[in-house]
Amino acid sequence: MKKGNHHHFERPIMEVVRNRYSVRTYKPEKLSDKMKSQLDQYAADIKEPFGPKVRLELISSTDILEKADGKIGTYGVIKGAQDYIAAIVENGEKDLEQLGYVLENLILYAASIGLGTCWLGGTFKKSEFVKLVSLKDNEIMPIVTPIGYPGDKKSVVESFMRFAAGSNQRKPWKELFFNECFSVPLEEKNLQDYASALEAVRLAPSASNKQPWRILKKGRTYHFYLKTNKGYGEKLGYNIQRIDMGIAMCHFQMVLQELGIKGNWRVENPQVDTAGLENLIYTVSWQETIV
Repeated sequence: MKKGNHHHFERPIMEVVRNRYSVRTYKPEKLSDKMKSQLDQYAADIKEPFGPKVRLELISSTDILEKADGKIGTYGVIKGAQDYIAAIVENGEKDLEQLGYVLENLILYAASIGLGTCWLGGTFKKSEFVKLVSLKDNEIMPIVTPIGYPGDKKSVVESFMRFAAGSNQRKPWKELFFNECFSVPLEEKNLQDYASALEAVRLAPSASNKQPWRILKKGRTYHFYLKTNKGYGEKLGYNIQRIDMGIAMCHFQMVLQELGIKGNWRVENPQVDTAGLENLIYTVSWQETIV
């Protein structure tokens, strides 16, 4: 799949963000050719913030039948899905953040046209998916997602996983967003359009719903930091929370784009006192373009 922007959306981004959820039970229907074409077209327009190239490979049920003996492993987590997207990225600086940004962009578009998805990091058998994509030596495939029409009824596994992950719970603003220094929480008032962009970050999906992003506003710049959970995800062989940071960036920028606010992502070296917040790693900064 080639690599959308918000102009394709028929609903406001915030409405899509608020209503999207992880779908683990699907109707056993293949995606129509028209739907595949829409997804492909949208993906081709996604503007990537960093350097490493992302490939989004659509895996159809036909591929699964022919190349994976009719089954691919998702450990009983996914039911009924006929199609998947494998997210592949070149090794390089900010590769995982790039993958998170690009795939979440497509996932939000898919939600806006009535399709369900579900981020899978550790709950799929990588070796079986590798058979279905031509993985190069300089590429990794950390994430796949089913994509299809949501089933009418959630499975017992799905209900349990949503409960275990606390999917409906989100940290309050005061724990996530800060003003000028990390000891002063950022308040929604007087933020105007940026309040919506930050709320979209607060509502973003993350691995185990850990919401690892912390954002520091300094003047007209927003610095994004990753608050790591020590030891979390080590068995995966990569830091899945870096992908979460890309998802947060995507939500932030897409809301601003819809509101007509332009800016750039820059990797800086902000000299900031972390005010006792442990395990903070700087990721990137958003700088508004003053017209």
